[in-house]
Amino acid sequence: MSTYLAECIPQLAGKKTLVIGDVMLDEYITGTATRMSREAPVPVLEFESRRYIAGGAANPAANIVALGSQAIQVGVVGADEAGQRLRNILGVRGIDSGVFTCAGRPTTVKTRILAQMGLRFPQQVARIDTLTRAPIDAETEAKIGAFVYGQVNTVDAALLSHYHGGLLTASLVGSLRKLCAANDVLLTADVQGDFEIFAGLDVIKCNADDARRALNRDLASDADFERGALDLHKQLGIRRATIITRGGQGATWAEAGVAGKCPAPRIRDVYDTVGAGDTAIATITLGLAGGLSARDAVRLANIASGIVVQQLGNYAPRPEQMRQSIMAAL
Repeated sequence: MSTYLAECIPQLAGKKTLVIGDVMLDEYITGTATRMSREAPVPVLEFESRRYIAGGAANPAANIVALGSQAIQVGVVGADEAGQRLRNILGVRGIDSGVFTCAGRPTTVKTRILAQMGLRFPQQVARIDTLTRAPIDAETEAKIGAFVYGQVNTVDAALLSHYHGGLLTASLVGSLRKLCAANDVLLTADVQGDFEIFAGLDVIKCNADDARRALNRDLASDADFERGALDLHKQLGIRRATIITRGGQGATWAEAGVAGKCPAPRIRDVYDTVGAGDTAIATITLGLAGGLSARDAVRLANIASGIVVQQLGNYAPRPEQMRQSIMAAL
């Protein structure tokens, strides 16, 4: 790994990005595993702590801010305590808010139950989700469209973060596609398996399993993934780059009839993969907005994601951590 990559890190800073998608509140409840329950074959946890983190589409926004750029969060929450808590967290993280309240919807909350067992990180034993997957109503969609219309000529990029929570409807994505194209704003998306509604964007990212399902064929070798990325790129009319993330195998990128692989950094201990995809799309978006090639943006995304998987839960790596990771690999 060359020092050139470290020299690219500053190009992630100083950008302004709209992050539009399914925001959520991540709740972590940790307890010490003391014994097995007499009522059922489950551990009994004695409560230790509870903490809250901005999740879903708010995680790419947190990563953008941590990398030295500005994020404007666009999403919906319910008229509830969780929604207010999420707004407060966004404010503390320095994320500008375009979050709308929908009284008929709950704020999406993912509650993770963790058992402390003397290891470096507690282990997740259960998760409870509070959510709706119903599409947002026409009034809310119009409000979001109007907000983005008022911001789009001030930003360098717009990132769509899709968690199947009902915000990124086909009609809204279509409107955003036209609006960003008209204003020459880079539009990227983490498609989470829904490829068709994100056709025609500048950049899409998906994981290996979603790519296999979309193409209806197996992808195993590097050559398979390169052909797959090129096929998706052409089929969906992607304007700039198509990226397939492959976990420990790195990522494959395709643009303008050319494809290649960026290896993942060597990681000694993987503790939690939660949030790594958010970090990847945030880094790729900033990199491309900063003038990097798709290859170099993906290489930086692999470095950033490699830091995340060594942490518990959503984590936003800082430029200095990325620089240290690169230099340690030389």
